Amino acid sequence: MRAFLLAAAAFGTLAAGAPGPQQIVFARVFPQPGQIGLFVAAADGSGERPLLASRDIDYDAAWSPDGEWIVFTSEREGSADLFRVMADGTGLERLTDSPAYDDQAAFSPDAKRLVFVTTRNGGTADLWTMDLQTRRARALTSGPGGDFRPAWSPDGKWIAFSSDRQSSLPFAHGRWEHLQLADLYVIHPDGSGLKAITTHGNFCGSPKWTADSRRVVAYCMTAEQTLDNRRAAPEHPEDTRIVAIDVATAAATSLASGPGVKFNPSLVAGGELAYIRKDGGAEAAGIYYASRGRGPKGDIRTASWSPDGQRVVFHKRQPIVPPAWKKTWSRSADYELTLTGQLPSFSPSGDRFVVTTRPVPGTVFGAGVGIAATGGDKVDVIYQDKGKNVLGSQWSPSGDTIIFGLGGFNAFFNGFKGLFLKPGDREEGGAQIATIAPDGTGFREVTSGPANKSFPSMAPDGKRFVYRTFGPDGEGLRIMNLETRAVTALTNGYDNFPLWSPRGDLIMFSRQANGDYEIYTIKPEGGEPKRLTFSRGNDAHMAWSPDGERIVFASTRMGFKDEMTYTDAPQPYGELFVMRYDGANLEQLTDNQWEDGTPAWVPARKLTSRVVPQ
Repeated sequence: MRAFLLAAAAFGTLAAGAPGPQQIVFARVFPQPGQIGLFVAAADGSGERPLLASRDIDYDAAWSPDGEWIVFTSEREGSADLFRVMADGTGLERLTDSPAYDDQAAFSPDAKRLVFVTTRNGGTADLWTMDLQTRRARALTSGPGGDFRPAWSPDGKWIAFSSDRQSSLPFAHGRWEHLQLADLYVIHPDGSGLKAITTHGNFCGSPKWTADSRRVVAYCMTAEQTLDNRRAAPEHPEDTRIVAIDVATAAATSLASGPGVKFNPSLVAGGELAYIRKDGGAEAAGIYYASRGRGPKGDIRTASWSPDGQRVVFHKRQPIVPPAWKKTWSRSADYELTLTGQLPSFSPSGDRFVVTTRPVPGTVFGAGVGIAATGGDKVDVIYQDKGKNVLGSQWSPSGDTIIFGLGGFNAFFNGFKGLFLKPGDREEGGAQIATIAPDGTGFREVTSGPANKSFPSMAPDGKRFVYRTFGPDGEGLRIMNLETRAVTALTNGYDNFPLWSPRGDLIMFSRQANGDYEIYTIKPEGGEPKRLTFSRGNDAHMAWSPDGERIVFASTRMGFKDEMTYTDAPQPYGELFVMRYDGANLEQLTDNQWEDGTPAWVPARKLTSRVVPQ
């Protein structure tokens, strides 16, 4: 409802001739509408059917202890909120109505209360409890980091959860993605008695209680394993362990240590261990039982059993073709958000945009330049080299040229296999800057040499462009004169994603500083860069507003909001923010557990004539 009202309000404003909301497009790794949904089946997988007649982005279901209700998270009304439905799929009710992220609900043993994850207090993932009769909610945890996947003990005295509150969000070995170091904690429902029951340094998550309320079962892995295991289909499965941990002594006992990315452990009726595997393809992925074989199969992410253990509700991935243009929810009425492809860039008139297409199936090469009409779903590939990849396409100010990087870009396109362990690794075999006309003609490379060059951006006069380089002659930002091919060094740090302001007075970029990536600006003639962001984590993938007054960018600053295994994304902490060109007036636009990034601003002149679909 919220998303529709925003669109309707925008249409009314534009029709009246007044300035409407700004429009920003971006890429979300997963999910798109229709890509995940809730299903119910017998415990052995037979009789599978959708839980709800009308499906949306629904996930993370929990069966009530009395068997009557199923609580779940849905984005059907905009932001992630909690809903409940009768076990037969009827009687849908909304439980929360907050612009914040609400998810991962679990019942109290008497089925009268919920504990859930929310970002209501400051934007990071905390635990709150709710009285289901009054719908009153209150904070249970707070502080830095995120708290995830709570579970109420059968005796009602404790709530167990995982948390990365002690983590500094270290990078994975040779990469820029953050590892998730999470520990297990217990806390009383009144907020007292908080204590850790695992030792910090690796990952344990999704605790579930034994019937006697003395132990929890959880899945565990090393910190480095949290990188590959967040993939939808881990390429070299990093086997996880399922353990039982004594809450009083913290003593751990292994329950399942065999092959597979095992997660979401549960103890079903009679104390039998059940869990999900996400590795091994269609034949291996799905629900397993410790003593009776398989349950439902497929790309299942969470599961919850009826009290008698005879039925199971779960959400799983569905195969779809992602649309090139799909409206989505925004925290701010001043900004409309639309999902699209990777690294979009608009023509000056705003009637078309380019994206980076995916590599050829079965390979890591062939990502090309795709072009689409603004608001349309059809993407035409105007350039592709099946032995290389395109990266960072941008439109020229005159609209007659598209400029982009062309090379292997192994670290970007080859999963997590591209590692930066020494300076030469960033060269990746070299890459050049190339240009092409929007109709696919006139291809030419405008740079040469062994360095890895990409992310070009033209000056407003169209005579120069800035790009980033890694190579034997140094790294940093360079400016090339298109007529003379003369190159000027602008910076010499580990700098990336340069973009020339539409006003021409500034170039912004992301620089690695003190272990994080932060956003800076610099004048085209050089000088001391100005740092704009000072947050924990990475700030990158920026875009200018058409007037050069504002910047939209992706940020890690709010951290993980869920255990990474469930998210199926390389960086499941990316949120979009907007700020002024000088770093002031920061505003958050997205709030979820997914990976949102590579935004672009639709030119304002297009907004004044756009018809908003209903």
